[in-house]
Amino acid sequence: MQTEVASKAAGRRAVSRASTGFEYTFPAIRGVQAGREFYASMCPLRLIPKIFLFDEDDLSAELRAQRVLNKGRLPALARYILDNPDDYVFSALTASVDGDMVFESQGDEGSAHRTGQLRIPMDARFLINDGQHRRAAIELALKEDPDLGDETIAVVFFHDAGLARSQQMFADLNRHAVRPARSIGVLYDHRDVNAQITRSLTERSAIFKGFVEMEKSTLSARSRKLFTLSALYYGNHSLLQGLELKQDEATALAQTFWETIDAGLPEWALVRKKQLSAQEMRRDFIHSHGIALHALGRVGNAILRETAKPAQWKKRLAPLRDVDWARSNTDWEGRAIVGGRVSKSHQNVTLTVNYLRKRLGLELSPEEQRVEDAYLRGEA
Repeated sequence: MQTEVASKAAGRRAVSRASTGFEYTFPAIRGVQAGREFYASMCPLRLIPKIFLFDEDDLSAELRAQRVLNKGRLPALARYILDNPDDYVFSALTASVDGDMVFESQGDEGSAHRTGQLRIPMDARFLINDGQHRRAAIELALKEDPDLGDETIAVVFFHDAGLARSQQMFADLNRHAVRPARSIGVLYDHRDVNAQITRSLTERSAIFKGFVEMEKSTLSARSRKLFTLSALYYGNHSLLQGLELKQDEATALAQTFWETIDAGLPEWALVRKKQLSAQEMRRDFIHSHGIALHALGRVGNAILRETAKPAQWKKRLAPLRDVDWARSNTDWEGRAIVGGRVSKSHQNVTLTVNYLRKRLGLELSPEEQRVEDAYLRGEA
C-alpha cells in the first residue's frame, strides 16, 4: 500500500518531457551552490498562484516536501499586504522545477554570462520549498485587489532532483531559522500602536527610562535592567485593550497607571536610587517580571472599564500596596511560581490576576473562576 501511494505521489510530481510549445520566460541571474546551478528572478504576483500550485495536502508527511498549509495564518498575511500597500515586504520564494530549464545568457564572459533569460515549459511542475504561506497569502490578496498583480516578488529556482532532495532543501532552509526576540520586534515595529506607546514610555517615564532591556526578551542574572520591552508591551496591551483612546491619550493613561503602581512598589524606586541592585530585586521579588506586568495590566483594565476618573481608579488600586510580592510568599506557589521558577504561561497569568482581583475586591470572570476552581482542586 505504501509503495502504491508513493508511486501515485511520484506520478503527480512527474512531468511529461514533451513540450507543449508554450513556456514561461523570466529575466534571471544564474548562480551556483554546491556545484548546482540555480536562478534568481522577479515574478509578477499575478503569476504566483498560477504556476505555484499546492495540491499535496492529502499526502502523508513522508511523501511531501513541505508542511501542511496552515490556513489560519493566511488572513493576517493577506491583510498585511492589503493594509500596507506602500511598504509591505515579502522575502523570496524558493522553488524546485520538475521540468526542463533553459538559461540563455547575454554573453560568454563576466556579468553577461550570469544574466539572461530563463525559459521553463508551462507543463513543468513547480514545487515550493520555502514560502508556501506567502504564496497563498498573495493569492488571497489578489482576489481583493487585482492591481497588486503587476508587483513582483523574488523567486529562486532550483532543478528538482527528486522528493528526497526537495525534503532536504526544506529541512536545510529551516534548520537555522531563529525567530527574533519579541523585544526587538516591538522595538522595530512602527505599525503597531501599542509598540509605539511602549517605546514612548521607555523614553518619557522615569520608571522605565534606562531600566528596560530593549532587545532581549529575558534578563540575564547580572542585568541591571528591571524590565524587558516585551514584558512592558504585554502589560500595556492588557491595560489598554478595548479602551477607545487616541494614541497620545493612551500613552498618558499608561504612564499615569504605571506611576501609580510604582508608588506602591518601593523596591522599584530603591533600584532607581541605587540603594538596591536590579539583580537582588529580581531574585527576591516577582513584581518586575513579565507575569506581574501582564497581570497588573489586566487588573487595571478591569477597573478602567468601570471608571475613567483618575482619582477613583487610583483609589481602587490602593490595596495593591499591601500585596507581598516576595518570592518567599507561599501564596505565589502554583500561581506565579512553579517549581521555584516564575512561569509566564496563560494559566499562571490568570491565577496571578485572580489573586490580585481578590485583593482588590473584584469579581472573577467565568473563565477566571474556572481556572481558580481547578487550582483550588489541585488540578492546575
